[in-house]
Amino acid sequence: MKAIGYQQSLPVDDPRSLLDIELPDPTPGPRDLLVEVRAISVNPVDTKIRMRVQPEDGQHQVLGWDVAGVVRAVGSEVTLFKAGDEVFYAGALDRPGANSQLHLVDERIVGRKPASLDFAAAAALPLTSITAWELLFERLQISEGQKDQGQRLLIIGAAGGVGSILTQLARQLTALQVIGSASRSETQDWVRELGAHEVIDHSQPLAQALKDHGIDDVTHVASLTHTDLHLPQIVEALRPQGRMALIDDPASLDISLLKRKSLSLHWELMYTRSLYQTPDMIEQHRLLNRVAELIDSGVLKTTLGEHYGTISAENLRRAHAFIESGKAKGKIVLEGF
Repeated sequence: MKAIGYQQSLPVDDPRSLLDIELPDPTPGPRDLLVEVRAISVNPVDTKIRMRVQPEDGQHQVLGWDVAGVVRAVGSEVTLFKAGDEVFYAGALDRPGANSQLHLVDERIVGRKPASLDFAAAAALPLTSITAWELLFERLQISEGQKDQGQRLLIIGAAGGVGSILTQLARQLTALQVIGSASRSETQDWVRELGAHEVIDHSQPLAQALKDHGIDDVTHVASLTHTDLHLPQIVEALRPQGRMALIDDPASLDISLLKRKSLSLHWELMYTRSLYQTPDMIEQHRLLNRVAELIDSGVLKTTLGEHYGTISAENLRRAHAFIESGKAKGKIVLEGF
């Protein structure tokens, strides 16, 4: 099968940083689906692993953790899907990625593709939807429903992949007042379109920017980027006994700042369930099916930002470069080989 991989960690402007390769077709295990990959999207995790994880000598590392495709075969113990089903999912960090014509994935972390979306639009959703859902409802423990509890959520980096779906989930499924942050007029407009009640500029001090919009404090913060730089302002903006959650990888974080206000800190990694084969691993299957229902009913919309053409090393290098620039709006997708 065709695939895109790398043999050494190199800057993305080096043509060897991602390569078109041929690999043997994979064989499904007992609970695996063998999926024909129709479309993928690119996430910051792809760029981080490309630069941080050095493959073993002579081996190719295949990246890619967002897929929309068609089930071609199933393992002996599969019960949730059958050949011919259209699916979408984010895969597992400890298995080969999906930048390949065929891909193996455990059925428990796979959802049915939204019927109203094509493969490219569906591929933009899985990883960020799982991350945003778990962050909002499991880490921050926000309740679904429209009963106003006087809660306010600040989403730092609301225009990115996770922020784009988190903004929608918070606005459509909860009674939160949703404040998104973005630093450029284009991305600020995007966040407003997604449903944020207010939009602030995170290149300015956050607490003052909130006050400029008539907001004295927030009860919850979702910090999706540069948490180490924003932490003092997050602490200032949070109401005593508030909650914050993050998804990024700061080199260091002085959590002693949280003590005076009794603030709680939560880290979200959507791969935890698959990495540890947790007893509730199937929750990601249910979660993705719920997202598909919300898409098909018009409550949520795809976060596709840019279509970069076919799945190739050249186009993936362009996508990695754009993500590394920090200017992404929504998700970058690629489709077909």
